[in-house]
Formats: sequence, C-alpha cells, structure tokens
Amino acid sequence: MENLGISKIFSQIAELLELKGKNPFKIKAYQRAAQSIESLSKNINDLYDSGGLKALEEIPGVGKSIAEHIEELIKHGKITKYKELLKEFPPDFIKLLEIPGLGPKTAMLLHKKFKISSPAQLEAAIKNGILKDIPGFKEKKIENIKKGIELKKKAHGRFLISEATEYAEALLKELKDVEEIDDIMVAGSLRRGQETIGDIDILVISKKPEKIIDKFTKLTLVDRVLARGETKSSVIMKNGMQADLRVVPKKSFGAAAHYFTGSKGHNIHIRQLAQEKGWKINEYGIFDKKGKQIGGETEEDMFTKFGFDFIPPELREMRGEFETAKEGKLPKLIELKDIRGDLHMHTKTSDGSNTIEEMAVAAKKIGYEYIAITDHSVSTRVAGGLTSIEALAQIKEIKDAAKHIHGIHILAGVECDIKPDGSMDYKDEILKQFDFVIASVHSNFKMQKDKITERIIKAVNNPYVKVLGHPSGRLIGERAPYDVDMEEVLKACKKTGTAVEINSYPNRLDLTDIWCMRAKKLGVKMIISTDSHRTGHLHLMKYGVLVARRGWLEKQDILNTLPYEKFIKALK
Repeated sequence: MENLGISKIFSQIAELLELKGKNPFKIKAYQRAAQSIESLSKNINDLYDSGGLKALEEIPGVGKSIAEHIEELIKHGKITKYKELLKEFPPDFIKLLEIPGLGPKTAMLLHKKFKISSPAQLEAAIKNGILKDIPGFKEKKIENIKKGIELKKKAHGRFLISEATEYAEALLKELKDVEEIDDIMVAGSLRRGQETIGDIDILVISKKPEKIIDKFTKLTLVDRVLARGETKSSVIMKNGMQADLRVVPKKSFGAAAHYFTGSKGHNIHIRQLAQEKGWKINEYGIFDKKGKQIGGETEEDMFTKFGFDFIPPELREMRGEFETAKEGKLPKLIELKDIRGDLHMHTKTSDGSNTIEEMAVAAKKIGYEYIAITDHSVSTRVAGGLTSIEALAQIKEIKDAAKHIHGIHILAGVECDIKPDGSMDYKDEILKQFDFVIASVHSNFKMQKDKITERIIKAVNNPYVKVLGHPSGRLIGERAPYDVDMEEVLKACKKTGTAVEINSYPNRLDLTDIWCMRAKKLGVKMIISTDSHRTGHLHLMKYGVLVARRGWLEKQDILNTLPYEKFIKALK
C-alpha cells in the first residue's frame, strides 16, 4: 500500500479510537503518524526496503508500535488492530465518517439514536425529516450534511490527482524492471493533469505481451483482476482504483498514446479531420484510403499529419487548442523547473509541523532561491493564528533565521484572514511590517454572492495585500467553492495589481484551470505555491504547475518564476 492509503488508515484508526473514548495521547499519536506519512516525499515501501523497522521509526511521529503496524501492512496487506476495530462498528460506518460536515461524534450519535450506519441510511433520514427532531440539528447543519453527501456522490470512484500519481508511479516502478518492455508511459486523464482521476491507463511497447500481462496482474498493488486478454488487462488496486494496461507494437505507440490520453472531445475532432481527408484514425495509427498506415508510430504524427503543432496533453480539452495549433501560436507552457520560490507555507508557530529553519533548508534542497513564511493571523485560532504581538515577534524570528541560513532568501509573510466585512485581520500598521501578505477567506463561507464578492474585493484593495489566497475556498470532494463572482474579483486584482494564488495542495488546486485562462486573458499575474504545513508538502508544487499548464499559462504569467531581485520589484 502507498503513502496516502496508509495515512488514511491511521486517520481512521484515530477516529475510531476517539469514538471508543480511548487515551487522547494514543489518538494524537495516530493522527501525527497519518500526517507525517501523507507528507513523505519518499515512498514508504522504499524506506522499509532500505532500512526495515528502523527506517520507519525515523519518520517524524512514527514510534515502534506504529512502525510495526506499517510493516504488517507492507508484508501482509492488513493491520490486525485496524481489522479488529472495524468489527466493533457497523459495516459501512467508516463511509459515514468520510462525509464532509459530519464529524465522528455526530455519526455515532445518529447510529445510537436511529441506527443510521451508512450514507444511504443518512440520506433517507434527511429526506424523511428525522434529523429535525434531534437537539442541535438546525436546518443549516442538516443542509451542510446533505451537501456533504452530494459531494461524496460526485466524487465516487474518483481520486485526487496526488493519490493517482502515487499509485501510477508505483506501478511503473515495478513494471520498468521487466526486460521485455521497450517503452512505457501513463496516459488518460492523469497524463492530462485533471484534478481528479477515474482510473489509471498504462501503455507498453513490447513484442511479448503475454509476459507483460502476466507480470501486471501479479503486481503487489493489485487486489483483484477484472479482465485479462492477450494484449490488455484491467485490475483493481488495493486503494480501490482501477488500472488498465495495454500492450501495443512500436509502430502504433504514438497513436495509442494519443488515443488513450484523450480527451474524448479532442479525439472525436481528430477523427472528423481524418474523415474529411478520407483517412481512418484509431489507436493503431493513421491509415490512408487504401488502408496503408501513414502515421502513428510517434505521437507527433497525430498532429503534424494534419498541419498542427504538437499539442501538449494538458491542453487537449477542446478549449481552442486546434485553432491555436494551426496558427502556430500554442503557449510555451510553464514547467516545474521554472519555479524559483514557494510563497505560502506554515510552521510550528501556527498549524505547521516544522520550524522556520527546517522549512527553509528543505526549500533550499529543492533549489529554490526564496520562500515566504506565512503563518495564520489571529482569527484562525483553530489553526494557531497569531496575535499582533506574536506576529511581530515572528517577523523578528524570521529575520534572525534569514541571517544564518545562507543560499536562500526568507521573506517574513503572513496568511491574513479576510474578515466578513472585508477588512483584514491585522491593522495596516501591522501588515506594513511584513514583506509579503496573502489575504484568504477562512470563515463565513455561506455569505450571499454579492456580499462575499464585495468582501474579497475590499481585501484586494488593501495596499499591503500582495496575493489573494485559494480564491474560491473549495476543498475537492469536501467543500464546494463559495458563491463568488470570480470575474469581478479577477478584474479587481488586475486593477490593484494583486496577484492570485494557484494553490497546489491536492484537495484545493485553486485557482482552477478555467479561471487561470481567464486571469491570463485579463492580464492578472499569478503565483503557484504549496500551502505547505510540513517539509514534505513542498513537493506538491508539481500539482499547481499542472493546473497552470491546463490553464495555458506560461513562465511570464507566474511571478515566482522571477529571480529574487526581479520578484521583489514586481511585488512593489
């Protein structure tokens, strides 16, 4: 099992132990372990292979007992303690805990009072009006739970891009050792960089497909085999995700890569263009009127044969890519290597897990020129938000750290709450002492559209606000975006010179790709940042870059691609 799957199990153990009223220190131990494992930049299986239990115990928050649980999971595919805990609750109760807006204690209350133990039973109870009779269950709370159920329904069978990437990389790692494989790649929506993924598509070039299929169906990540043919196979992995593998000959690899990458609309358009020429196009190649293959060994063929420049996978969404490619005006998309600094991260001072020094050293190892430490302001007390006095003390602490950590610039920043009336959480006399201010909404998400739009526009008009953080406030599969007029917000950002954040955290990915395209057209500058809460989160930058690429963004559209001195000038 991969990092995210293991992390999820330990989070669920913590929730179940909490419901049983167990020792809070033990509960926190599982929570800490879950957080550390989720943010690991290395695969936990590789750590174990290289150093056994000792290597696992070196993970922050992982002691001997939890390390042994991980070892059991790696070796036997299960944790006995977790299995025993699950037996003490109804079969689908764990799915109930995954519904946004429904905490563990509320779930247990519903089970004890009404025998509700599954999402389906909860939905039926809401429809029948049963929850209205429970003290504390006001109409707003019930509506939020109802929305949480809908969000889970929409996300059913889909996985965050981070989890899909982790599993895809693990599959490729195992398959790359097979001698009979000449080439291998991931296709599908994962290759296009979509924010959620339905299944993983893998393409292989090989002259011995039967050996590849045999190896694929026996991989350690595979839970069960759905289908097995001579050149293709489908499996369900241990995280519940489907993976499909296809073996193709070298002469068809480019056509297959294009076909299985998609999108559907993009592929339909290519087929229509082929029909107009009297050609046939499919996953095996491009064929002329006589049935002779005239292209398809390389993916470039799928575009150059029709007079187009090569269209990157992230742009294949029928958003004008063909017209632009015909004119030779496709953007030179931003790349991960273009990023020179990360400007949104938290430390132990608020709700992070590492010190200023640890975050800076980790960022320096990545190769960044600069970072901004942006702990929370006072109103976000649940996240350890800082009072004005604490914030001023931290500015000094950051400046002191910058003096003895060489090779990277450390900006004293803050993620400052936008209050419901649009004013900032700190007075201007405090804000002006920071090098870098991100303004974010962290409360009162349900305001009316005109009110929340007015609230955010007022904030970006503050002269000390440099960036609007996670602009829509969404959490994929957990919380819908707030009802804001994003067009008006972006226009206000253009007018005030405020940059907009593309938050790389996998369940945010906010600004979205569609709004990135619009921001670019309006001339709004953006930054890509990770919202890191520990050093391991810094590697999440790649997901924000994928959003930017899907939004047709180039290096010059992103402020933190600038060298440090130019970046500072751009801020001013």
